[in-house]
Amino acid sequence: MSKTYNLTTPLTKEDTQKLKAGDIVLLNGTIYTARDAAHKKLVDLIEAGEELPFDLIGSIIYFVGPTPPKPGEPIGSAGPTTSYRMDSYSPTMLKNGSLGMIGKGKRNQAVKDACKEYSGIYFGATGGAGALLGKKITSAEVIAYPELGPEAVRKLTVKDFPVTVINDTFGNDLYQIGRAKYEVKD
Repeated sequence: MSKTYNLTTPLTKEDTQKLKAGDIVLLNGTIYTARDAAHKKLVDLIEAGEELPFDLIGSIIYFVGPTPPKPGEPIGSAGPTTSYRMDSYSPTMLKNGSLGMIGKGKRNQAVKDACKEYSGIYFGATGGAGALLGKKITSAEVIAYPELGPEAVRKLTVKDFPVTVINDTFGNDLYQIGRAKYEVKD
């Protein structure tokens, strides 16, 4: 039976360890955006022992390239991008303190293993609902890599940002659980 949680960032391991695949979470506080080009730059900084543009400890990284905002709005449409493009970088991000990722689509086994090992969570956001998700973002500021345009790293403030736990700290995968319920048994 899934539960609904309200969580405020930065997350703690106590937060992530109570979540199970299928739970609904309403996020509040600060999250950061990064897609594959930004992830490469961030992981290069980590590997070089250099400072990151934001504190990774307890952070949530949203895989999104938002559209420009309408006048008076902090951000435009902000729907999730396909997460597998970050699979080669996510274990390093989790190992170095990040506790959450938001995207769409399944992750590879290395990411699921890193979620277990480092108490991370992979959250799914609803693809195709970018305009509605953008309404849950109350501020947006580019903090690194402006040359990447929509893929620059942004600091977002969110209020009741809705996500679903896909991969939890116990190795569960909502996509596999859901599929297993409906597979024909011989």
